[in-house]
This record gives sequence, C-alpha cells and structure tokens, in this order.
Amino acid sequence: MHVLLETERLLLRRFTEDDVDNLFDLDSDPEVMRFLSGGKPTPRDVIQNETLPRFLRSYTRLEGPGVWAAIEKSTGAFLGWFALRPTEGADPDEVELGYRLRKSAWGKGYATEGSRALVRKGFTELGVQCLIATTDRVNHASRRVMEKAGLTLIRTFRFDDPWPCLPEGPEQDGVDYALAGADWEKQEAAGRGRP
Repeated sequence: MHVLLETERLLLRRFTEDDVDNLFDLDSDPEVMRFLSGGKPTPRDVIQNETLPRFLRSYTRLEGPGVWAAIEKSTGAFLGWFALRPTEGADPDEVELGYRLRKSAWGKGYATEGSRALVRKGFTELGVQCLIATTDRVNHASRRVMEKAGLTLIRTFRFDDPWPCLPEGPEQDGVDYALAGADWEKQEAAGRGRP
C-alpha cells in the first residue's frame, strides 16, 4: 500500500483497481452527490472506465499531487477521498484541494483533518505556491472545512454551465477559496492551521 500521508486518524493511500466498489458506494449516496449531480449516482461503468483510471493516471505525472483514498486508521474502513490536483490552465504552482467523504464520516472532523494535512504537505513538500478550492455557494459544510483548513473566500460566481439537476437560484452559484503559501506560513507562525 502506497501511503501519501498519515494523520492522527487517517491514512491517505493511492487508489488501486480494487477500489471500484468503494467509489461506486460513495457516489451512490444521494446526499454525498447532492451538490455534484443533484443526488444522481455515478454509474458503475463511469467509475470503472473513467473516474478510477483518471485517479490512477494522476500518480504517473508527479509524486504527491493526485487523488488519494481516505482510510480510517482504527477500522481500515474506506471513508472517501482527498485530492491535490493541478488546475486546468492555471500556473503549475497552483493546485486545487478537493475531498468527498461518506455520509457516515461527516461531522467528525475528518474532512478538516485530511485537508489540513494536504495543505501542509503541499506547502512544505510539494512546492505549491497557492491552493484553491471550489464548492457550491450553499454547501455550508464544505465551506466550513475550507475555512478551517485556512483558505479564504475570494469570489462568488455563477457556474458557466447551469446544472440542470439543481434548482435555479443560489444552488447555481459557486464560491472559490484560496490560500497562498506566504499566508499559510503566517497562519503557522500564529499557531493556526495545524493538523
């Protein structure tokens, strides 16, 4: 098992071909998919033929950035995933922070714990200069995780392509959060942002 990092309660490891069922179960929960597809599950063939191969390809580009399976250390249970990915068309020193966790892991601090650990790794080991994260404006839980990980709201915007599965209104708005390396260092010096 190739482990990217370990936190107090989590192991972040590389995905393998054996994770199809884990990803399918994760993306089959309507509440997990609420802000992504309006609750519609991702078909198994899409996970097997598109999603998982894309995750696996991420490991061949660089050591560090990619999508990582989140495993609960105490039980060995698959909880979801965390990602540090280069953003399309952006500076190579800018990466996107992402996460998706099973509903059973919500409200327990796992998203914040994993995000903070990846923020630290990005700035201390991977040469990242700026981290960004995007979510739906009304996804308050995800926004709180971004803030607890040290990121700051930088803009609210309307998604370019309206999501037909979501109602018209604030659900069609997104928010971007960001954290520059220099600001992270200030947070660290002040004792904030620690995993």
